[in-house]
Amino acid sequence: MSQDRTWRKSSYSDATESGDCVEVAFGHDVLVRDSKNAGAGTLTFSAPAWRAFVQRQP
Repeated sequence: MSQDRTWRKSSYSDATESGDCVEVAFGHDVLVRDSKNAGAGTLTFSAPAWRAFVQRQP
């Protein structure tokens, strides 16, 4: 299922080609993966849980 998704790199990730990076794919849920090891698996969040996470203030 994650192969059908469009992955986007985090704006907070290192901008270099070899830099650490987190990618996110949106659908009925939200998938998160390590771009350097995309085949290692994903974390899955419900859309409301992801929204609460990214809106949280430090």
